[in-house]
Amino acid sequence: MSIDFLADENGIATITINRPERLNALDRAHYAELSRAWVEVRDDPKIRCAIVTGAGEKSFCAGADIKDVIGAREELRNLWQTQEMPLLNRGLELWKPVIAAVNGHCLGGGMTLLLATDIRVASPNAAFGVAEVKRGIVAGLGGTQRLVRQLAHAHAMEMLLTGDTIDAETAERRGLINRVAPAGELMAVARRYADTMARNAPLAVQATKELAMRARDMSLQDGLRIEQLLNNLLQRNSVDVAEGRAAFIEKRSAAFRGE
Repeated sequence: MSIDFLADENGIATITINRPERLNALDRAHYAELSRAWVEVRDDPKIRCAIVTGAGEKSFCAGADIKDVIGAREELRNLWQTQEMPLLNRGLELWKPVIAAVNGHCLGGGMTLLLATDIRVASPNAAFGVAEVKRGIVAGLGGTQRLVRQLAHAHAMEMLLTGDTIDAETAERRGLINRVAPAGELMAVARRYADTMARNAPLAVQATKELAMRARDMSLQDGLRIEQLLNNLLQRNSVDVAEGRAAFIEKRSAAFRGE
């Protein structure tokens, strides 16, 4: 029972929350392991993108393990705020693409983890919800912040204020996820997304994600200036730019090195 981490030769890391007997809920030990996994994805130059999923077929992640975490909430809050235990949904700057493969329940902290990913694929039995108001608290770790930025206002507020769940079809229709995968094909669909992104130029992919994420906090004019600046830096300093140009002219697949 752990956070399983596997990085393959194609530069794709797969992170599996492996606690199916607790619906992949996260206790303090699993939060710590998950944090280490995200840091490894961020810091290992050989890793180009990541897939995060849950073990089994019932749950992606049911959020925090209340029995373990409730008494340590202040301790965890301090660790997250000081970045001693950085998490994707609590301030970790990770510019490599992250794909969520949602295999069942995606609730509470599982939902806030989902909201911090870039591409989302779900199995037909997936269910999504932030039920914190039913327990007298708010959806932390970005729940109240990211949901209203990513969904239409009325849809986001419905989820936040009722605490009710929505099914995979509704999540796809509302734009919370990219697509519902056919039964039994969840990881294959997620892997196809990952393979596509891992074949692209790593520095350009990371710059693109950072620009897109930072756009929310910048004016359009500032965003356009920084976009041009990063493009100029890549064109002057990245050997992958020359490789991409050569591959296009020679009608072959590019062999990007991330340099």
